[in-house]
Amino acid sequence: MAEAAEAAGAGGRGARAAQGAPPRRRQARGEQRMAQILDASAVVFARAGYEKTTTIAIAAEAGISPGSLYQFFSNKEAIAQALADRFVGQLRAAHQEAFDEAHFTSATLEGLLDRMVDPIVAFNVANPGFKALFARTDMPAGLADAARPVQSAMLARVEAMIGARAPGLAAEERSRTARVGIQIFQAMVPLVVAAEGDERAAMVRELKRALHGYLAGTIA
Repeated sequence: MAEAAEAAGAGGRGARAAQGAPPRRRQARGEQRMAQILDASAVVFARAGYEKTTTIAIAAEAGISPGSLYQFFSNKEAIAQALADRFVGQLRAAHQEAFDEAHFTSATLEGLLDRMVDPIVAFNVANPGFKALFARTDMPAGLADAARPVQSAMLARVEAMIGARAPGLAAEERSRTARVGIQIFQAMVPLVVAAEGDERAAMVRELKRALHGYLAGTIA
């Protein structure tokens, strides 16, 4: 009887231990499934655009049922918001790499452009769905709120770079130069992303040449 009771106790402890493990496994599986859905949504948004994308198309791209998708996201807008949050985090990291203030005054303009342009171009190439969400004139308020701090930070960093290179420049001219430079970059990024191989490398060189031509007279 004692042996039976001990065995029962051991079995109970084993059962409790087993009960403790599944939540962690379920959480890991849930996180993997959410990442899978966001990866698929980035592909579908890039391919079809935000307006034409459906949760059914995202589920199909992810290889899951719509019901499985709805366990994690209630609708397309919720998916877009989560994807936007992911993009914003990655873009913030790209900006930090691009705008290393230690190089603002020591690098040549060519070297500075290499350092600023390459990480952000790499982000856009790796995330074609980014433009599908953030290049819209009718961006939903939630997405606009997610993007605004990063956009403001980028403008501030470009202004800081210009100020470091041209300390005598008036504040309004520094701001104007930064805004125009960013617009040049944003206008050419779709051409870079659409190109492949050697043509993409050539388009990146053209992008840098356009920025160099604009900035050389001010911050060279």
